[in-house]
Amino acid sequence: MVRRLISTGSPFEARIGYSRAVVCDGWVFVAGTTGYDYATMTMPEPVEAQCANALATIAAALAEAGASLDDVVRVRYILPDPADWPACWPVVSAAFATARPAATMLSARLQEPEMKIEIEVTARLPSAGQV
Repeated sequence: MVRRLISTGSPFEARIGYSRAVVCDGWVFVAGTTGYDYATMTMPEPVEAQCANALATIAAALAEAGASLDDVVRVRYILPDPADWPACWPVVSAAFATARPAATMLSARLQEPEMKIEIEVTARLPSAGQV
């Protein structure tokens, strides 16, 4: 079993002890990702903007692994306030229009109060289906 770790360079990865993504046996496991803009280390206020930022970070990790949002088979959304969820629907619908992964939305507190959404995905590498 070969494991490859992917980092976004977020200071949280080293401080907390995790990888943004782990590639193993044809699968890509992307850690729960919040809406930080890692270039500026800022968190936008609107949940839709946080959702878009999280998906952009996830897409970049998937690309580094050799996959894309179209390869996602499972997604989990975690929101402290379930009333924020409908505002995210257009963003996630556009992101997963092709993949249409199995999905779950949970309501739970997140690490910091400014965090309004966290997204975790599992993807299958396109080349893994050819084995």
